[in-house]
Amino acid sequence: MGNGDTRVRGIAARAGGWSARHRWAAVGIWVLFVVLAMGLGSAAGRVDVKDSDQLKGETHTAARIIEDAGIEEPASETVLIQAKDGGLKATDAEFRSAVTAVVKAVEDTGKVTDVTSPYDTQTISKDGRSALVQFDMRGESDTAGERVEPVLKAVEDVQKDHESLRIEEIGSASMMKTFDDAFGDDFQKAEYSAVPVALGILLIAFGALVAALLPVLLSITAIMATMGLMGVVSHVMPMTDAASSVMLLVGLAVGVDYCLFYLRREREERQAGRDAQTALRVAAATSGRAIIVSGVTVCVAMAGMLFTGLAEFEAMGLASLMVVAVAMVGSVTVLPALLSLLGERVEKGKIPFLHPESKLRRNRGGANRESRFWTAVLKGVLARPVISVLVAAGALLAIAAPAVGMKTQNLTLDQEFGDSLPIVQTYNRINEAFPGGSEPAEVVVRANDINAPEVKSALADFRERAISSGASRGPVDIKLHDEQNIAFVYVPLVGGSDLDKAGASLDKLRDEVRPATLGKVDGVEAPITGQVAGSKDFNDQLAGAVIPVFAFVVVFAFGLMLLSFRSLTVAITSIVLNLLSVGAAYGILVAVFQHGWGASLVGAEGVGAIITWLPLFLFVILFGLSMDYHVFVVSRIREARLRGRTTKDAIQHGVVTTAGVVTSAAVIMVAVFAIFGTLSMQSMKQMGVGLAAAVLIDATIIRGVLLPAVMALLGERNWYLPKWLNRLPDLTHDEAPEAVTRGTAREDEGERVPV
Repeated sequence: MGNGDTRVRGIAARAGGWSARHRWAAVGIWVLFVVLAMGLGSAAGRVDVKDSDQLKGETHTAARIIEDAGIEEPASETVLIQAKDGGLKATDAEFRSAVTAVVKAVEDTGKVTDVTSPYDTQTISKDGRSALVQFDMRGESDTAGERVEPVLKAVEDVQKDHESLRIEEIGSASMMKTFDDAFGDDFQKAEYSAVPVALGILLIAFGALVAALLPVLLSITAIMATMGLMGVVSHVMPMTDAASSVMLLVGLAVGVDYCLFYLRREREERQAGRDAQTALRVAAATSGRAIIVSGVTVCVAMAGMLFTGLAEFEAMGLASLMVVAVAMVGSVTVLPALLSLLGERVEKGKIPFLHPESKLRRNRGGANRESRFWTAVLKGVLARPVISVLVAAGALLAIAAPAVGMKTQNLTLDQEFGDSLPIVQTYNRINEAFPGGSEPAEVVVRANDINAPEVKSALADFRERAISSGASRGPVDIKLHDEQNIAFVYVPLVGGSDLDKAGASLDKLRDEVRPATLGKVDGVEAPITGQVAGSKDFNDQLAGAVIPVFAFVVVFAFGLMLLSFRSLTVAITSIVLNLLSVGAAYGILVAVFQHGWGASLVGAEGVGAIITWLPLFLFVILFGLSMDYHVFVVSRIREARLRGRTTKDAIQHGVVTTAGVVTSAAVIMVAVFAIFGTLSMQSMKQMGVGLAAAVLIDATIIRGVLLPAVMALLGERNWYLPKWLNRLPDLTHDEAPEAVTRGTAREDEGERVPV
């Protein structure tokens, strides 16, 4: 094309052109936007999701009753006193002495209230070797972990005086403190290390410090702006810490990707001999358009989380959607302005042996820099497309096969953390000695008059039937709040930490015991909450959201691809390939974390299940991120086809010329996600491994083998659009400038190559 006519159409080209002409204005507007967003967010403050809004169902009803009554449930703690090696019994004098010492020690700290002796509450195990001293922490439960240390120290001192007994504390406050001490900085370190890792890979990819810093800088400013916007938006839809972490992950991934796509194309055009202005216009019309198509598709995928009805997912979906939109806008506006300002200075800070200057100079004159490896791969793929499809698809289906037997559940404490913490052993010992475990079901009873005879009779009846039905072995405790006319009934469930058995016990309480007792009294509400109930309500709601979310994401992604490429074939193949990629990720997750194949490599022995929320979360995230590569590669193939190349040549050109940027982007994503796979929590390991494996598969097998092989087999049918779909809006505006000046329009039945 040289420096000929570069008239282009479409929003990305216009945005890039305006920014390049008004460089300081574009940069100033972006900086002002980031500062304003952060300022507004800081002034507004972030509203977090309330307990009563976390879930629907009975868990939601119980939390709402507690909130409406203004009752602050304290953080409960338990001290296990247990004879070692079958020695002492709870009736022995030394055992009694230890119990008395524990009660006195915790009371003397002044940090606790409502201390109860096992001899009063009958919290003694059937074999008589274990007993529980129970109490509540003073003050707000959310911050109890910060005040529990003196209590833990007091219990440790009692342990030193009674070597024949095991004296250990566990509860919400002590667990909070233990996890904060052990893992509090774990997640934060992973987040902070993601940026240096991305920068290091970009330095290798570009060989120049300034060029490598641009994507990181844009990503960080997009994340900062989104954090501010989250504060404002949280007043309409409350946010969570998990939403912030996911937003950072997604923001870094797509922000770097989008800049990489744009910067590589601008660089490529300059290396081909075009002047800086023309190179920017070409990048705006091609990579800019791909970024917008990809960004909108990713936003649609993230919006799928809004259909779950789960506050945590809704917050994650909205935060991710916002950061993708901000990064997309920044990539097609401020990035062209910065490139225009920097000019040749974008190559400053060259890294010895990494900067490809000499090779690039040899490529001047129009030839694109091509990957030798992918050229060799593509040669074989395009020579034998049928075999390539069968082998690649077969491999992906084999990898995905274990997903058929996927078992999902909320991980128990020992599954989540393994044996890495002493408190996990305490948790297991209590579950063994007391089958209801340390987390009983909690019945929140609200009545017009909680002390009315019929209500008291129903409560007594409920307590008796909870045990006689087999749902609990007791003891069932009742705590009255006379002023608010509310009672809390604590029911240890048979099954304990076995969530399936405990779930069956919960069903008995809800479906049999409650209707026969509390359900017969007019004006009484009695929702049942607690850990097991929360897990069940979460699973039920999540299961109901799967089909609507999957349908929404797939249908809208299909529609966007159809409108963006004006090809029914491209739209269908993009969906099928993305589903294959997600399926393979599921298969790897099940193989590693459920079946334990290679689990020791990631420290995941003995988990045996996939955490409940992960499959839906992975589907939405991966479906969105996979579109990055797909849109970028197919856009380049379509662009080459519009220039007059045959479909086969266009496929080879498109895949090979994008191989470098797709590989760089994928390596960054895999490295960032793999960092999360090194965390101690199994749920984070599963997320990190699932995301990293899926991106790796997507950038290699899918985009490097299966996509070109399928397109080669389809030939001209790749561009098929039935005549009855010609009325659809045409979003194919930002094509290559060559296509605008030299392209031709040809419409045969079933084929359309737009100008």
